[in-house]
Amino acid sequence: MTAPTMNGLIHNAVRRDLARLAGALDPWRDGDRERGRELERAFANVHRELTHHHEGEDAHVWPFLESTGVGRDLLAEMEDEHAAMSAALADTAAGLATLARTGSAADAAAARTSVERTREVVGRHLDHEEDALEPLLRGHEGSAEWKAVTGKLRHRSPGDAGSFFAWLTDGISEDDRAALRATVPAPVTAVLSRVLGRRYTREVAPVWHERVRS
Repeated sequence: MTAPTMNGLIHNAVRRDLARLAGALDPWRDGDRERGRELERAFANVHRELTHHHEGEDAHVWPFLESTGVGRDLLAEMEDEHAAMSAALADTAAGLATLARTGSAADAAAARTSVERTREVVGRHLDHEEDALEPLLRGHEGSAEWKAVTGKLRHRSPGDAGSFFAWLTDGISEDDRAALRATVPAPVTAVLSRVLGRRYTREVAPVWHERVRS
């Protein structure tokens, strides 16, 4: 099995968080507005990371692939899937905002239905991208042109970079951690996530690791 690229690691983190969110919504204690607000905040984080990731692909990766001869039809499919994901994510965000206001079991059930739909839409795109584009991108690893693209994708403020690595490594599998070490030195990841990623560690990570209240 080929080790995942950074792109694949991000995809796995997105899948992980959407699965966490679905699990956190069932069972639900009726009237638990506080838990609703926590889940809204945690979802906002993965929503932001996924949006940043896909905006980078739209702006930099798809033009690069087109310049290498990848067909416009395939890239148009990717763009359409991004649009479908944006709509699904917006629907889930709206459902969680309602749940944060009411805390009701009925709104939790509606939010979970939305989350499952979002998992389906997002998962379909991530699988498609990994199957159709990852092999093509691997063929350009190490080239000056691809390094220029990845440099643009990595351009983030120190605080954003810290939050990103804290999020990426929260519950990461051992295989994915090994793949990450092959891309980013472990001491760099540790400093970024532990020092500059404290906002994520303080405000988001506890939401996922808190047991469902009885």
